[in-house]
Amino acid sequence: MSKLSDLKELISKNVDGLYEDIKISHNEITIECNTKQYFELMKTLRDNAELAFDQLMDLCGIDYSEYKNEIHEERIYAVVVHLLSISKNHRVRVKVFIDDNAVPRIDSVVELYSSANWYEREAFDMYGIIFNKHPDLRRILTDYGFIGHPLRKDFPVSGLVEMIFDEKENRVIYQPITIEPRNNVPRVVREEDYGA
Repeated sequence: MSKLSDLKELISKNVDGLYEDIKISHNEITIECNTKQYFELMKTLRDNAELAFDQLMDLCGIDYSEYKNEIHEERIYAVVVHLLSISKNHRVRVKVFIDDNAVPRIDSVVELYSSANWYEREAFDMYGIIFNKHPDLRRILTDYGFIGHPLRKDFPVSGLVEMIFDEKENRVIYQPITIEPRNNVPRVVREEDYGA
């Protein structure tokens, strides 16, 4: 039995009922859960002595509305978290698909992992994912007047507004975008096992 298979078995045993799927792919373990299971799963992964995933390494949002040359309409937003156990020297990825596409909402894990703070703010800013009970959920990369979420696939590449310096008002102002929308980027499709 491989080390990854042993770890998968250990995780399965200790988080029973808190996930929808657990698999090994590309030499990594991925646990998929729903939004109701997410917080309790993260707490168990951190607090269980056999697992001890005590460090949140990364958290990001993902837009799956167009994925693998297919259009998806259900559960298009997800949050992906990478955890590390320093004492046990193992890693795991947690993927959570959010049920509501109109207002994507999920529990914050800042009270479990303080390093999630700015990652969750970035996912909010770029994808519009709302993290319940986040201590300071506000934009982190775009300015306060920014409209929309720029990493969503339905956001126009050229944006919605542009900033210019108005000589008469002697200040920077926003105005509707004056660039014609276009897409010059060729679409690249990679085979399933690309990079494996």
